[in-house]
Amino acid sequence: MNATPSPNLVGRQRECAELDDLLSRLRSGGSVVCAIRGEAGIGKSVLLDYLAERASGTTISRVQGIEADMELAWASLHQLCGPFLGEIDRLPGPQLDALRVAFGMASGDPPGRFLVGLAVLTLLTRASETRPVLVLIDDAQWLDRVSLQTLEFVARRLLAESVAFVFAVRDPEGAALLGGLPALRLEGLDRRPAGALLESVVEGRLEPRVRDRLVAETRGNPLALLELTRGRRAVELAYGPDASGSGSVSSRVEDDFARRLRSLPEHTRTLLLIAAAEPAGDAQLLVRAAERLGVTPDPVPAAAAGLIQLAEPFQFRHPLARSAVYREAGLAQRRAVHRALAEATDPDHEPDRRAWHAAHAASAPDEEVAAALEAAAGRARQRGGVVAEGTLLQRAAELTPDQADRGRRALAAAEAYYSAAVPERATELATIADLCPLSPLDQARLDRLRAQILFALSRSDEAAPLLLDAAGQFEAQGSPLARETYLEAISATVFAGRVQGPYGALAAATAALAATAPPSTSAASDLLLDGVATLLTGDRARGVPMLREALTALVDEELVSRDAIMRWLFQASIAQETFAHQLWDFHAWEVVSARAVRLSREIGALSTLPLALMFAAGVDFHRGDVAKAVGRVEEGFAISAATGHAPLTYASLVVTAWQGDEAATLAVLEQARRSATEHGEVSLLGVSGYVKGVLYNGLGRFDLALAGAREGVDHDGFNFTGWSLTEHVEAAVRCGETRQAAESLRRLTERTDDTGTAWARGIQARCEALLADGAAADALYRRALALLDSEGIAVQVARTHLLYGEWLRRTDQLAAARDQLRTAHRMFEEMHLAAFGERARRELAATGERARSRRPAATARLTTQEAQIAALAASGLTNPQIGAELFLSPHTVEWHLRKVYAKLGISSRRTLPDALAAAEAT
Repeated sequence: MNATPSPNLVGRQRECAELDDLLSRLRSGGSVVCAIRGEAGIGKSVLLDYLAERASGTTISRVQGIEADMELAWASLHQLCGPFLGEIDRLPGPQLDALRVAFGMASGDPPGRFLVGLAVLTLLTRASETRPVLVLIDDAQWLDRVSLQTLEFVARRLLAESVAFVFAVRDPEGAALLGGLPALRLEGLDRRPAGALLESVVEGRLEPRVRDRLVAETRGNPLALLELTRGRRAVELAYGPDASGSGSVSSRVEDDFARRLRSLPEHTRTLLLIAAAEPAGDAQLLVRAAERLGVTPDPVPAAAAGLIQLAEPFQFRHPLARSAVYREAGLAQRRAVHRALAEATDPDHEPDRRAWHAAHAASAPDEEVAAALEAAAGRARQRGGVVAEGTLLQRAAELTPDQADRGRRALAAAEAYYSAAVPERATELATIADLCPLSPLDQARLDRLRAQILFALSRSDEAAPLLLDAAGQFEAQGSPLARETYLEAISATVFAGRVQGPYGALAAATAALAATAPPSTSAASDLLLDGVATLLTGDRARGVPMLREALTALVDEELVSRDAIMRWLFQASIAQETFAHQLWDFHAWEVVSARAVRLSREIGALSTLPLALMFAAGVDFHRGDVAKAVGRVEEGFAISAATGHAPLTYASLVVTAWQGDEAATLAVLEQARRSATEHGEVSLLGVSGYVKGVLYNGLGRFDLALAGAREGVDHDGFNFTGWSLTEHVEAAVRCGETRQAAESLRRLTERTDDTGTAWARGIQARCEALLADGAAADALYRRALALLDSEGIAVQVARTHLLYGEWLRRTDQLAAARDQLRTAHRMFEEMHLAAFGERARRELAATGERARSRRPAATARLTTQEAQIAALAASGLTNPQIGAELFLSPHTVEWHLRKVYAKLGISSRRTLPDALAAAEAT
């Protein structure tokens, strides 16, 4: 039975019913997430109060976003986790370390926010084993950025835990936050309940027309109705509230709070200003600051005026009351209060808050304060608070008297903002730094940063010349950053999709090889740069061995810090592009992608994990494990959605094309085309040629395959050109365009002759077979099969069986053709590659044999995530280990496993490996 809503919830019966249902689902063992959205004063906080009052039998954690705390890294998350920190030592080691560093309880490498998120998820999940957990987050738009991002990540990963997250978000300030989460939107009260609320608080009888005018002027906003009429009689309201109808409801309410403030004694106003400037609400700190200002801490008059609530800690009635107090004070008053707070703050236990208050107290540049802020920024970085680092450094730069030091600090702030994915602020601080005298080394850092920002925003070829220029400046200063920057320049040209031209990959490679820069801090990076640059300049005979040596370094290099791992993950991207598309080295691609996924998971680097998953999906796909590849692609998309990053479409394009879904492939291609046009990522246009070649070769529409593959062949790109050549050879032969096929074979041979890998030699042999006759063709097909099978590249093995069978049928060797086509048909069906499977079936029917379709394996009934979890469980991982691997809670893992057991007809983990094997065999 529902409780009767409090008077403040007049007209909110529907919303209360939804929240009652939320609590019911939570108590039933489900996870629930909701964002209550609306303007200031609309009743969001009151609904959170309603939830807290109704949530008997649950553990409640409540956090209040405070605007003044927005730049203090992890402050809000620390507040939220307070009730659960007694269990922190039960966390797995990496999660424990990440959380302790984030909360300033230990020193160590800056933790990734998603590893911190996984730690919080584990903490909440364990707490929910005893009783349901209700997390209430008020004024989410004012949480510090890293806390909000982490909590959003946790909320999106909830599924089978007895945990509920309810965010209250003020619009329009928070309109762009928490997109996609279930929302409860609050509008103003309807005329009748709004009028009833008014009449319940106004002394005397309101005339209906006066009541209706007040409701209309406040747009039914409950806070406005209550506060603008507070302490007034009906007769005083005959002509509406004191404030005019202009301006937003929140500004009018804030003005009303300011009006009440002006009637208070000066010492009370000063006390309120101290509280407004120090949002932690520490009563002892307020007393110490008040003593320094000669103020007696008597809050009673402020409570009588309806500005605060008499409670511990000190609480304003509403955030608008806090902002009204701070806004009403003069600049000199605010500085005096911040100075008192800085002097009253313990320099040993709260050095960052002390520095922040000192900065607000400063009326002129002050090197001592700036240095304290710079030190605070260093501590923020150690906790993983990169946004906080940028903010503190920005303020430090503003207070720095020396122009050279100001430029250095502004540049450091810009770099911090760039690392935190806030390119707009990074650009602003870079402009400030550019106006100051910088050392040659810092000027190079600035130019490199500007190029990095440009590349991150557009991936256009405009970034490459800037990076090359920065690399030259680093080289002139003898900096080891030169070689890292040359590698960045080459990488930029790869994504920009150009090899030739004044700022293409070849130009960057030529400059890198001519450079006399000292070694970088990474041997793997240096070897990779030398190998890629040598390869690009045409000396494949020297470049290939260099890249083999780079592979050993990439696999074996010891990585001792998070920064080192992040640098390695950047290098891994260009390395995998090179190994897969230039060297045809399947082993190198496989081992580097496996390490990239593992490292990204270990440090919680979800910014790099989607890209690592994309490369790993390519390996799985070529191995023939299409379901696993699709699982990795979907996981990458899910992580991108949870983290706000744009999804990577390369692997999805390739898999969809091989599956032969024309409508889906063309839809993704169109999306990629728009992205390439808008952002300058021309390499997406290169992959589209390969994708069209695969799609239409699979569907047997060779004229379209020829035109599509031609786009990929003609595209001046680093990647996918070689793969496009193989599709073009096949399509050209089927269309009778033997001259085109021969030219593409010649170009392909230039790329494969000197690599020496089985993949390269196998693909080359198959393409040669397409243009050969008689015994030579037969021998080439058999050679291609042996080479590709030795590498375990199943999709290419199946493709070769198909082509060999088609050739045998056309040369009237029907019995031999049936053997090859049966194998191709079986393999394509097992891999769920429908178009190529249908092509094999048609060819087999042409030999006089009817192909039998296999029943779908029982594992096909598993969802992608169920299949992932089942495979990991069958390999021996525990639920917590699987959860850490996939960024899920152990409860969610167990929930998925129960569904797996039901679908496979088993009852325990012990029989899972055999059940999976048996299901695949059916």
